Amino acid sequence: METPESPPLRYAANLKWLFTELPFLDRFAAAAEQGFDAVEFASPYEFATGTLRQALQREGLVQILINTPAAPPGQQGENGFACIPGQRVAFREGVRRALHYATELDCGLVHLMAGRVDPQDSPEAAQHVFRENLAWAVDAAKGSGVRYVLECLNQTDAPGYFFKGLDETVRVISGFTPEQVGLLFDAYHCQMSGENVVEAYRQHAAIVQHVQFADAPGRHEPGTGEVPWSALGQCLRRHGYAGWVGCEYRPLTSTVDGLGWRSSV
Repeated sequence: METPESPPLRYAANLKWLFTELPFLDRFAAAAEQGFDAVEFASPYEFATGTLRQALQREGLVQILINTPAAPPGQQGENGFACIPGQRVAFREGVRRALHYATELDCGLVHLMAGRVDPQDSPEAAQHVFRENLAWAVDAAKGSGVRYVLECLNQTDAPGYFFKGLDETVRVISGFTPEQVGLLFDAYHCQMSGENVVEAYRQHAAIVQHVQFADAPGRHEPGTGEVPWSALGQCLRRHGYAGWVGCEYRPLTSTVDGLGWRSSV
């Protein structure tokens, strides 16, 4: 995958998915020990910002990405609140909290979770609420140095998720500047949605702010599924991707035993 003309891809350990053999706060040291320089995870909100900042600084790690708050599984808002009529207060309180955590952790990206469209709500109502909430969130982030990323989740894992395809996600992003909103390109969700992963990245490379991956199906490490990793990596580098690649996969066995892909991808 590597060529003399371009630097190697940089991988960030997703601490929600990796090193789960350990208590959460011990995963920072485990990631650093395995050669990771950066981490990401969806929800920092179970811990004080000072606790997380200390863990990052102790291990010399950079926090790359967090999500806006979501409700517990099985409840309305489990994939975010942005598109849900009647949840503006929860959404805005969550954005304020996310911006606070992001600035305290020197984290430049916040994944703004769109949420699932309730079958009782019209798609038009969800669209209106989402666009209104996104515009509000962009305004709230002014001067913070934080930008939002939007992601399309596949409809098998997240049925009813607001963004049902990359093209729809990109149309929303096109209304904002790159400093405000960009694309979170997730190879797993792309593959699970029936897209050609390499072609999809090539088409949208100009607005990609962050990349995440897992193989598909199964959501395990590279080499366990059908994603064409070598071709995808070449595509990322050919288009000058300089960001981090988030390892958001479920190890097939243990985290450490499953890291061998890094020497071959």
